[in-house]
Amino acid sequence: MSVPLDGNAIAGALGELFAVDVSVARLECGGCGMEGVVAEVVVYIDAPGVVARCRACDNVLFRLVRAPDRAWLDLRGVAYLRLRTTST
Repeated sequence: MSVPLDGNAIAGALGELFAVDVSVARLECGGCGMEGVVAEVVVYIDAPGVVARCRACDNVLFRLVRAPDRAWLDLRGVAYLRLRTTST
């Protein structure tokens, strides 16, 4: 049986893909409209990839599958993902 974790469990893997801390990025669930931060999503890591689900409605928000030289990130369950950037 899969044990759910919080969104911090995927922070390292997403950090390899993005140049910012994605765990503090805001998102909106495409299913129920709940807003929150990535660190608050429910994460399952013992599948062939990583699956993140909405805490409110259990909608699949995103999936991440890794191979040695590439990654697939499916965000179709997220209405938006807002990342903070720094200005130079």
